[in-house]
Amino acid sequence: MSEPKNPPSPSPPLDGYIIYDPVDPFENDAGPFHWRLLPDGSHHFVLRSEPRHANAFGVIHGGLLMTMADLTMAVTAKAEADDAYVTVSFNSEFVAAGQVGDLVEARAELVRRTGSMAFIRGHIHVGDNTLFVCSAVMKRVGKRGALKNG
Repeated sequence: MSEPKNPPSPSPPLDGYIIYDPVDPFENDAGPFHWRLLPDGSHHFVLRSEPRHANAFGVIHGGLLMTMADLTMAVTAKAEADDAYVTVSFNSEFVAAGQVGDLVEARAELVRRTGSMAFIRGHIHVGDNTLFVCSAVMKRVGKRGALKNG
């Protein structure tokens, strides 16, 4: 896979946040999702929703929430920054609707990590309003740099 010619560089919605993976074309087209490692060691992702993130009903598209959750849980699964995980199982429930202009936030919690698997649960919210809850089983497939060759 080739790297994008011009990775996105939009301003983060909150100070101190960066794009977690500036060369991931799908996540950057879908989001982009900005990230920060919090003092407690957890990963916090944010997105300021735009009209392009809405569905035909004018609310934040469920697929966008699923993409944001999957990214958040994959990052949470990692023991080391260059670990690579793929999603084996993903369960989700839509709890409430978000609106264009909302600051959407995602967090996840590592429930358990084995030698090759990680069990994660997460949630997405706007302020105190929970939009989405989820859980996933992630499989460690190696180190990120090693995956480019197959």
